[in-house]
Amino acid sequence: MKIYAVVTGDIKNFTKLSDQKRGKLVSDTERLLRSMVKQPLDAAIFRGDSYQFIVNDIGEVLNKCIRLICWFKMNSDKHSLTRLGTRLSIGIGEIAYLGKNVLDSDGEAFHFSGRNFDKMDKEEIIRLTTFDEAKTGTYQVILMYINMIVKGWTINQAETIYQLLSIEDSTQDKIAKELKMSQPAIAKSLRAAKWKEIEKGISYINTDLKKQYFK
Repeated sequence: MKIYAVVTGDIKNFTKLSDQKRGKLVSDTERLLRSMVKQPLDAAIFRGDSYQFIVNDIGEVLNKCIRLICWFKMNSDKHSLTRLGTRLSIGIGEIAYLGKNVLDSDGEAFHFSGRNFDKMDKEEIIRLTTFDEAKTGTYQVILMYINMIVKGWTINQAETIYQLLSIEDSTQDKIAKELKMSQPAIAKSLRAAKWKEIEKGISYINTDLKKQYFK
């Protein structure tokens, strides 16, 4: 039994961008999404401000979602009070049918992702749903605290964490070089973003998912 993660998301404040900026953001985001999946057609943007993608390794899905949160923060206008954001609903389960692309596919993971996305409130950022309601409830408590921390990230903190999750075998020195900052500045940014606390939450969920699905 192969278990997948399906993510359904949208882009907050997308319509407040100019036509030109919307077009560029969609193009750049689609390129990023396709770099995150096994096959290019496993990711798609639809209705302009919504997207969906499949993750083959469920242990990677939360980090990919954090990258996307950072991505939209990074693409916000630093001189505007309006910030881009995203909401992400993760469904964990089987895929019954893989169509021509992700939007034509179906199965348990898609149902959990899509149906629970519709239940998310405007301030929620990440939700994760499995077949086990008790486990899902536990994950939601952890993600509630992660959501609270992430919501307060600055654009600079988002840039640091984006690089942390994007660079292969990332170190603070590598991130500093990429962002043209000092290593102590990177360390300070990660502390301010409470990254260690978020890592612990992600690690707990990933470990528990493996126990749940790969006994």
